[in-house]
This record gives sequence, structure tokens and C-alpha cells, in this order.
Amino acid sequence: MDTPIIEFERVSKIYQGGAGPVTALHDVTLRIAAGEFIALIGPSGCGKSTLMRLIGDLEQPSNGTVRIKAKTPDQARRDRDYGIVFQSPVLYDWRTIRKNVELPLEIMGRPKDQRRQRAMELLKLVGLGDFGDAYPHQLSGGMQQRASIARALSFAPSILLMDEPFGALDEITRERLQLELLSIWWEAEPRPTVIFVTHSIPEAVFLADRVVVMSPRPGRVQRVVEVNLARPRAFETREDPQFFALVTEVRECLRATETAG
Repeated sequence: MDTPIIEFERVSKIYQGGAGPVTALHDVTLRIAAGEFIALIGPSGCGKSTLMRLIGDLEQPSNGTVRIKAKTPDQARRDRDYGIVFQSPVLYDWRTIRKNVELPLEIMGRPKDQRRQRAMELLKLVGLGDFGDAYPHQLSGGMQQRASIARALSFAPSILLMDEPFGALDEITRERLQLELLSIWWEAEPRPTVIFVTHSIPEAVFLADRVVVMSPRPGRVQRVVEVNLARPRAFETREDPQFFALVTEVRECLRATETAG
């Protein structure tokens, strides 16, 4: 592997609850290279989102070390090394779509003309070039989520954190946005490293370079499955026998973790 952009070294996360300590993650070691697309999958409560929150400096590890571009997560956050996309688009209703995409740049104090140009470039990239003056309520759920991806990419982060961004969408819309996300990621300059949390095995396999399979709580990295499907991927990729074989491999890994648990 190239020099990793994200490193977990024997990381554990323990929460103090009313009934005593709860171990969400235990002894996680993981290295992710720049430009990789990584999917995190596992049973509910296995620590997928906790792992992502550690990267984003929204939580701190109880033990072990997390390094982002050879820095602490706190410093990476201050350096704006990552953008975040949640399951809900979280767009401001009173701002146009373009103004929503501009918001991070506005907070950073970028000039107005620069903000507008960057927002329009990204809206075109995500297929919303004609909707910059629309308001969120005038867009479908899928279009709103594309706008939130554009916003997360507005300041060209080197890491994109995505926590089940398509989980609330219907299957047809979800499959279309998966393909659109890969196109956006592939064409983005610079191409970010993506950490994508999902409960969907086909989604993980279709999107990722590697699928990280987590065990039930306390979450551990049970196995990392290499996805050797050619890029760029297309709708036809889902009909490839190798795709079905990889889906089966990941499913069997998950079943093994439940049996072991």
C-alpha cells in the first residue's frame, strides 16, 4: 500500500453508560491509502459510525491512535481535510441550492465570485447545473442528496466521510445515485478518499475498492475483502458473475461474525 492517508493503530472506544462501560470498538488496526473508496459494513451497533466519527474528530479514542495525513484528527479538522455527508441532506430551506453549496466557502471567507464559480462547477458535476436557483423543497430526495455531496466537495477535501447517505432512498433511486457518486468521485479534482458506511452488501461491493467487514459489538475488523471489479463501473457491473461472487463472500463473512458472536 502507498503511504496511508488514514491510520488506525489498535484503537478502542469505550463509552461510560448507566449500566457500566460499553466497548463500541476494540483493538482496530486499519490503513487506508489516498484515493481509495472504502466501504464499512457490519451488524447494527458494531461501531461503523463510531469509527467514522473518530476520523472526523467527533469522538476521541479511549485507547490507540488515529492519524489523518500523519496528523491528529483534531488538526485534520482544523485543516479542513474532510467533508461529511449524512443520511439526511441537511440543506437550509431558506437558501437556494447554490447558496447551500457555497456555505462552507462563505464560512471560510472566500470571495463571492470564487464561491459562485466553485458552486456552479460542482452543481454541474452532480447533474444539478440547472437547479442552482431552486430551493431544497423543490428538489427530490435524491437531488437534495446530490446537492449535499456537492457542498461537501466545495472546499476540495482530501477525505469524504459518508454515513449511509442513500439509506432513506428507494432502491431504484439508490442504485442510480450509487453510479452517480462513483462518477463524481472519479472525476473530482483532487479525487478524495471515501469512507462509506452502509448496511447494504451489494452497495458496498458495487462502490468500494475494499469492503471492511466489522464484527458485532465490540466492533473489530473481522476481514477486509478486496473488490477486484474493473473501474469505471456501470449498471452492467451488477450482472457480472464476479460481482455476485463478491456479494456472497461479504455475506458469508457477516454470517461468520454473527455465528462467532
